[in-house]
Amino acid sequence: MVGIVLLGVLFHWPAVAQDSRGPGVPPITSIIERMERAQFGPPPRLPYQMLREYRLFGAKSSVSDSHVTAEVNFRPPTSKDYKIQNASGSKRGEQVVRRVLDHEVEASSNGSQDRTALTRENYDFTYAGEAVLDGQPCYLLELKPKRKDNDLIFGEAWVDKQSFFVRRIEGEISKTPSWWLKRVRVNLVFADFEGTWLQTSMEAVADVRIVGPHTLTSRIVDYRRSDVVASTQIRIRSADPRR
Repeated sequence: MVGIVLLGVLFHWPAVAQDSRGPGVPPITSIIERMERAQFGPPPRLPYQMLREYRLFGAKSSVSDSHVTAEVNFRPPTSKDYKIQNASGSKRGEQVVRRVLDHEVEASSNGSQDRTALTRENYDFTYAGEAVLDGQPCYLLELKPKRKDNDLIFGEAWVDKQSFFVRRIEGEISKTPSWWLKRVRVNLVFADFEGTWLQTSMEAVADVRIVGPHTLTSRIVDYRRSDVVASTQIRIRSADPRR
């Protein structure tokens, strides 16, 4: 899952599944199995291009220090590349975005998403109930990583009850990639784009020693599939009230 793979570069056994279901809810092992199948279903067969907007906010700032727009291109089965279209403000923001995208491209080409996906190889799961997210009923699972890793998350996942795709992940990464980071909390949102399940937005709040919290956000602002160019900008409700 790309959204999780990105986290480790920000700013520089059999599974144990606990079950506390109510009546009418499938066994947690069934939920997990179907979630795994959804994540590793058939890969996209058509190329696509998307534009992402990134913003970096400094400590206690409601105005972004930098604004970066990146074009990301995918070609089946695993080829991915990017280019920065626009960058303004602090150079730090562009450096962070390039590091994130370099890691994403590398992960796509070498298949390392398997090590960060929501699977029994990487996590222990606990059933935490049900919730409605953007009008869609979901199963709520608590996540406990099986190892300390920059790209694994202590937190919760919202799993769509119909498709078993993951709609949201929230929590803290299990291992910060640098001494300078005391903790990093993330919020990842996913949705369907013409049959391809993609991360639509991300917010990562890093508690940096000495200088305080910094926030990196991203969202898709345009999506193009094959030779068809989107005629209007994709509208995605942002969870960040500062925009």
